[in-house]
This record gives sequence, C-alpha cells and structure tokens, in this order.
Amino acid sequence: MTDSARGLSPTTITSLLADTSPYLSCDDCFAQIDEYVERQIADPHYEDPAMKAHLLGCGACAEEAETLRELLREDAG
Repeated sequence: MTDSARGLSPTTITSLLADTSPYLSCDDCFAQIDEYVERQIADPHYEDPAMKAHLLGCGACAEEAETLRELLREDAG
C-alpha cells in the first residue's frame, strides 16, 4: 500500500468507489438541487436515483445540498 493511500479516510474511499450511475454532472446537479432538497423536506421518502448517486460521490455538491437543507429548515421553523 502506498503512503498516499494510507491517508484516505473511509468516507473518501466510499465516495471514490460509489456507483455513480445514473450519471449526473455537477452542473446538472446544481441546476436541480433546490427542487431536490425542497421535495425531500416535503416528502422524506422522495428519491431521485441520479441525484442520490451524484451526492454520494461528490462532496462539494453534497455539502451544498446539506447547507441548503439547513437553511430551509431554519426558515420553516
């Protein structure tokens, strides 16, 4: 095992190995993220397979979704 591989966290490894199909680009994700988060808040059982796969593999978009989720919850409550 190389020194660089030892520095990867379990979360990073999981993200790198995540199945990203169906494929969704960061641009596509960003264009849909507002509606996705709003739907998830309104219906916790709402699923979008492409968005879910993308967020599992992309930390930047996942962080954006979480931040938006927190903001919307603060506004609601």
